[in-house]
Amino acid sequence: MADEQQMEQKKEKIFRGQTLEDLQKLEVREFSKLLKSRPRRAILRNFSGVQNFIIRCQKKMAKKKIPRTHKRDLVIVPAMVGMTIGVHNGKEFTPVIISMEMLGHRLGEFAMTRKFTKHGAAGVGATKSSAALSVK
Repeated sequence: MADEQQMEQKKEKIFRGQTLEDLQKLEVREFSKLLKSRPRRAILRNFSGVQNFIIRCQKKMAKKKIPRTHKRDLVIVPAMVGMTIGVHNGKEFTPVIISMEMLGHRLGEFAMTRKFTKHGAAGVGATKSSAALSVK
């Protein structure tokens, strides 16, 4: 029983050998060095955009509002972990709760743009056999 509790305490979330507390101390440019080449390039080219978005989100969260954005291509950084962000999917803003596993991914990956369709039974006139029935 004591071993299980110790294992749960040891299961800290780690990203590339660093804990969340260590990552949140880093600046955005320093964090980008831990990423693979494509997200690193995206962060470094849009550095001011990422910084401004984080500041705007923190102001909205202080007012107890969910920040909303159309920026689906924004790379998730450690300063965003724990936030809930409304990401536009083309029709509405889908709330996305940012977690540790999402670091380095883009916001748009977590707000699906297409709905899964559930097809029901065929309607009247959909098949040849239903055309022969009299409709009253």
